[in-house]
Amino acid sequence: MRLRLAQLNPTVGDIQANARLVERAIDDAAGADLLILPELILCGYPPRDLLLREGFVRRCEAEANRLAERTPAGLTVLLSLPMRCRRRPGLLTNSLLAIRGGEIVARYDKRLLPTYDVFDEDRYFVPGHEPVVIDVAGVPVGLSICEDLWRGEDAGTHNRYHNLPDPIAELAEAGARVIASPSASPFVLGKGTDHRALLKKHATHNDVWVAAVNQVGANDDLIFDGHGALVAPDGALALALPGFQEAAETIEIDPGSGAAPPRTDPLTEADPNRLTLDALTLATRDYLHKSRFERAVIGLSGGIDSALTATIAARALGPESVVGAKMPSPISSEHSVTDAEDLADRLGIRLLSMPVDTARDGLAAAIDPALAELGQPPLGGQTPDLAAENLQSRARGALMMTLSNRTGSLMLTTGNKSELAVGYCTLYGDMNGALGVIGDLLKSRVFELARWINANHRACGFDRAPIPESTITKPPSAELAPGQLDQDTLPPYDILDQIIERFVEREQSPATIASQTGIARDLVETIVRMIDLNEYKRFQYAVVPKISPRAFGPGRRIPIVKR
Repeated sequence: MRLRLAQLNPTVGDIQANARLVERAIDDAAGADLLILPELILCGYPPRDLLLREGFVRRCEAEANRLAERTPAGLTVLLSLPMRCRRRPGLLTNSLLAIRGGEIVARYDKRLLPTYDVFDEDRYFVPGHEPVVIDVAGVPVGLSICEDLWRGEDAGTHNRYHNLPDPIAELAEAGARVIASPSASPFVLGKGTDHRALLKKHATHNDVWVAAVNQVGANDDLIFDGHGALVAPDGALALALPGFQEAAETIEIDPGSGAAPPRTDPLTEADPNRLTLDALTLATRDYLHKSRFERAVIGLSGGIDSALTATIAARALGPESVVGAKMPSPISSEHSVTDAEDLADRLGIRLLSMPVDTARDGLAAAIDPALAELGQPPLGGQTPDLAAENLQSRARGALMMTLSNRTGSLMLTTGNKSELAVGYCTLYGDMNGALGVIGDLLKSRVFELARWINANHRACGFDRAPIPESTITKPPSAELAPGQLDQDTLPPYDILDQIIERFVEREQSPATIASQTGIARDLVETIVRMIDLNEYKRFQYAVVPKISPRAFGPGRRIPIVKR
């Protein structure tokens, strides 16, 4: 049997363009017996409330029928799309069609619907109940879709399915020798190892070949890494597609055999920093290009966050499509300007100068009389003066957004997860922008990734280390007040990040965090209080590409007003 896995990059909602991707995949599959494509390939994943729009699902079904008509007789294609439920009118299913020789030969409806973290499939779909096994070139092939394979074990939510049958076991019991599973499983750093282990478990426990084909590309906050795989009944990795790019490969297997020559794995053997960089590069490129933007603008402060963001943007879009802006003021240190200039030179991006003091002073002059009427001191008339500091940040944000508007470029915001967690950022100032490229990277990880890129710059596509060493080694500062440093207000980032990671990603209590880390309980409670109080800021933040188990975004639904 000749089996072909093809991971494609669809655009959510662009049904006709996605159908053309499928057509090309079919044309390229000449000589194969079975072609497996990603989950919901016709509409892209996740379609979210587009599924509720009148005519959307019918258009998907019409394209599926058209594609079936052009499928050759010798090739079975597994095509995934949303469909109207056959048993319950007015409801939808997440479905998989087997098309061959001009007709639809089988339909399978996804049985396990994930509804946790970023997933909300119970909102849109009803589950299927029957296993489906089809004949492909004399080989019984069992059909499954994504969560049917993972059962929440990759996310620690397997208990939600404890009273439901195992779809893979039922397919094996029905005689399947090959399990084919289209998938749209978002990238999370470290999850790939779990996926490989689950594929191996299914294959060896059920004595079947297991093929999982994941979507590739980024859609809003979610990144899909591809890394499609085929595992033999003996647990060997028989085929492994690369990550973060469209790819396809055909392999000939003997379904009666339980063994295959093992392959090296580009997923589990990759450095985590390489996976992180590739994921954020793809997220940046797809967010812009799928939104029909070609250029990005970034405010360059000379700090590590803007430097890493610019590096990722230059890698994603090409340096000719990235413009940086330095915004010096009397408060700015000399190295903030020289480091921004050095960075732009290393990356080969254009650097503009937009001094911020004129804008800030003009805004202060406009509000000071009103403050006087309220009996308040003028901006800069007290120490410290948070309102004056934030006005400088907002003046920077206004200049950057104006540059974005006039040039038709998308502004990238540069905040990291640590700052977002505790609210160390200014609404309508440095929080301005459309995409928070590193918003799911803790500050300690920002430094780690920057150092790794510099050490491996040629493998990352740069002729020399892109980030100035002084940017990495100098103490972080928002530079909104003379001599200001982050650690004037915050604990050291190695301590802060431990608290954030445990509270946000693991949902640990302050008592547990303190007892397990040795960090003072009062400091833990202070940071946790800061995280809770700043939910309103994160609610208004840019889209953040998710790479951790618990990112700030749709998968973390915390009330804004709470006690």
